Amino acid sequence: MRKVAMCFSLFQFPRCRIQTLANSWQEAFPKLRGRGIYTSTFQVLGSNNHGLEGGHYRRSCKKTITTKTEGNNKSSQSNKTSIKSQISAKSTGANLNIYNNRIIEAERTQVLDLRQKISENKELAKLVTFIVFDIETTGVRRKIDRIIEIAFQDLAGGRNSTFQALVNPECNIGNSEIHGISTAMVNRADVPRMEDLIPLLLQYIKSRQKPDGFVVLIAHNARTFDVPFLCEEFSRYSYKIPQDWLFLDTLPMAREMMKSQGLKEQKVNLQALRSYFEIPVLGSAHRALADVQTLALVLQKMTFNLKLPLPDLIEKYSFSDLDLVKTKKERNSR
Repeated sequence: MRKVAMCFSLFQFPRCRIQTLANSWQEAFPKLRGRGIYTSTFQVLGSNNHGLEGGHYRRSCKKTITTKTEGNNKSSQSNKTSIKSQISAKSTGANLNIYNNRIIEAERTQVLDLRQKISENKELAKLVTFIVFDIETTGVRRKIDRIIEIAFQDLAGGRNSTFQALVNPECNIGNSEIHGISTAMVNRADVPRMEDLIPLLLQYIKSRQKPDGFVVLIAHNARTFDVPFLCEEFSRYSYKIPQDWLFLDTLPMAREMMKSQGLKEQKVNLQALRSYFEIPVLGSAHRALADVQTLALVLQKMTFNLKLPLPDLIEKYSFSDLDLVKTKKERNSR
């Protein structure tokens, strides 16, 4: 019997087949049931109106005030005042950095406590919402390049379990040969910008989240690519990653699985894993939704091969956006 999976999306897409997942693998992890029909049910019209509520990117600027002074004494006094101001500003900046670091450490402790609680209490694992996601970008430099497509799929399946959208980066795309997305496809008035999509993305994830539960967002090479890009876009428009979000990178999982099977030299990119597990091609490779569907199936097979229960999966492979901040600081201090 076919099941119909509804898509929480931003555009009207043609019908195509996707995999639906049910909660039955080892009584905890979703297991593949069959194929369903993918249709879209959410649409944004008139994206010229960018007045959605939410954070906005604010540039901070410094104004220099110059005044004329008479006499050497006044000039000397002015220089002393300027030096004092600079010392005071540096002191204030140092104190602010200490304050921010303490906040980050406190938030990171909360995340670590959460992971530990899950590993110790298997009942908490039932409150986890697992969402696979993928992004396509204009390049690999998160400070310069932009996201041009996003896709998310709740592994529990069901109505409105998928969120997918093209993104207007407001710049030219020079790597269309990788993902097939051209400048003409996205630099249009009817394609929303990331600033417009973040509130809708937050709304989608909140709609999938269990009461008093939290979310684990899963991507392949998440730690060094997908998550830093996502965090950068959130920061650019003055949004914070919610504290009840964790991320999970399937790349180290793939390496560990290959090592356990004596295949250290085996490639572990997503397309190589699809071929290794003999998963049929789902849509166009390197398009966000197709990669999400592939990763959902790869993840199921890897967790089965590694015999990883959910608490161990989260404890061993999950991380938070704050962990990325810590890693960056450690790297810069070397």
